[in-house]
Amino acid sequence: MRFHVLTLFPDAFRDPLEYSMLALALKGGLVSIDVTDIRDYTHDAHRTADDYQFGGGHGMVLKPEPVFEATEAALSGYSESERDAIPIILFTPQGETLTQRMVEELAQAPALAMICAHYAGIDNRVPEYLATREISLGDFVLTGGELPAMALIDAVSRLVPGVIGSPENVAEDSISSGLLQHPLYTRPAEYRGMATPEILLSGHHANIDKWRRQQSLSRTLERRPDLLLTADLSSDDLKYLESLGYKNPKQPE
Repeated sequence: MRFHVLTLFPDAFRDPLEYSMLALALKGGLVSIDVTDIRDYTHDAHRTADDYQFGGGHGMVLKPEPVFEATEAALSGYSESERDAIPIILFTPQGETLTQRMVEELAQAPALAMICAHYAGIDNRVPEYLATREISLGDFVLTGGELPAMALIDAVSRLVPGVIGSPENVAEDSISSGLLQHPLYTRPAEYRGMATPEILLSGHHANIDKWRRQQSLSRTLERRPDLLLTADLSSDDLKYLESLGYKNPKQPE
C-alpha cells in the first residue's frame, strides 16, 4: 500500500513513523509513505500557502494552486488509469465519518492521497474539483489534517497482509467483526483480588467460544447497539440478545 500525504508540516510525520508495527511495515516494504510539502509548490519568495477570504471573514484560507500542483506532482508517477483509481482524500469536519467499513474499502485501492488542510479552511475548488472523498474523524475540529492522516494510515496499514502477525487478530478486532470485542485476560489469573473468569481457565474451548461471543454481544448491546443493525447475527445470537432485553427491529411486532 502506498500513501501520499500533502501537508504544510512534513516533519510532523517523521517521529510517529519510527515506532511499532508501522515502522516494521515501512522497513519491510509492506507500505510506503511519501510526504510532500505543499509549500514547495507556492509561487512567491515567502512560500505563501494561505490568503484572506474573498468577501471578508475571520481566518485565512489555504490557496488552491499549491494544493493542486503538489497533489499532481505526488501522483505523477502513475498512469492515467492508475490515478483514476487512487482516492484523493480531504480531511474536513464536513466529510463522511470514518468507519472500519470505509477503511476496508480504502485498503483495496492501489494507493491513497491525503490532503491535510489548515487555517480556517481550504479553497472550495479543492473539494469541488480535486478531492474525490471528504472524510472526518468525528464531530470535532482539529488544528489540521495531519492527525487524521496518521490515523487513516495506521488503520489501513493494519489490513495489509504481513503488517499484523496473525490475520485472525485483525478479523477479531472490535468493529472489524461487526461487534465489539469480548473482554481479554492474561497472567496472573488473579491480581489484587480481581479474578479471571473461571471459564477462560477451563480449557473447554467450545464453552469459551460461546462465552466470548455472548460477552461480545452484550458489550455491543450496552455500548454500541447501532452496530447490531448491520452485524451478522445467528438465531442463537438473537435469542441471547432478546434475553437481555434487545428488541430486534427486523422482527415484525
